[in-house]
Amino acid sequence: QAQFVESGGGLVQPGGSLNLSCAASGIDFSLDTMGWYRQAPGRQRESVAVVHYGGGTSYIISVKGRFVVSRDRAKSRVYLQMNSLNPKDTAVYYCNKVPPVEAYWGQGTQVTVSS
Repeated sequence: QAQFVESGGGLVQPGGSLNLSCAASGIDFSLDTMGWYRQAPGRQRESVAVVHYGGGTSYIISVKGRFVVSRDRAKSRVYLQMNSLNPKDTAVYYCNKVPPVEAYWGQGTQVTVSS
């Protein structure tokens, strides 16, 4: 079954950092705009960061200046470097195309920011 596979989450203290990685099983996304999404408990999934086909990036206001999204086409990977994490960043993080393809949602990776 083709889907994205996320990794790199974990438990981190406020102010800490994590680097998430996204790979794909059976999906060629080399020509697509890719995004990182997150879903916090009791909330809808939201787009957090986007890396465009040409390499440009965009972020939601709450993570701008703290998160950096990047891609490595040679390795077919998309990354999300998260710095200065705070408890509001606690969520399950997913990657997918932009716009997302419903069938490609993976299990996500849990990020918990807590002291």
